[in-house]
Amino acid sequence: MNRINIKPLSVNDAYRGRKYKTKEHNNYIYKVISQLKKIELSKPPYSLNYEFGFSSTGSDIDNAIKPITDILQKRYSFNDNQVYELHAIKKIVKKGNEYIKFNIKSIKIDD
Repeated sequence: MNRINIKPLSVNDAYRGRKYKTKEHNNYIYKVISQLKKIELSKPPYSLNYEFGFSSTGSDIDNAIKPITDILQKRYSFNDNQVYELHAIKKIVKKGNEYIKFNIKSIKIDD
């Protein structure tokens, strides 16, 4: 799995209302993209696997998925509608040790 050493940003922190990205979200995009290594994706459809290291047990795992998925699709040129499987794991870490691990792989879909 690839690892990004940054605290996952929740949807609540990413958007103001329904249409406006926050300053925090724009900064988050820049920080995440700067840590993403080049990878070559095979053809879709994809399985997307996450491991989130949160420092708070109150963090909602699903709130972190959308912002990072949007960034990954921007960086790696895929559409998130091509993701057919999604797996996420929540781990609790000490404050300051937050992270995101991810893996994008091609899968075969049964007809």
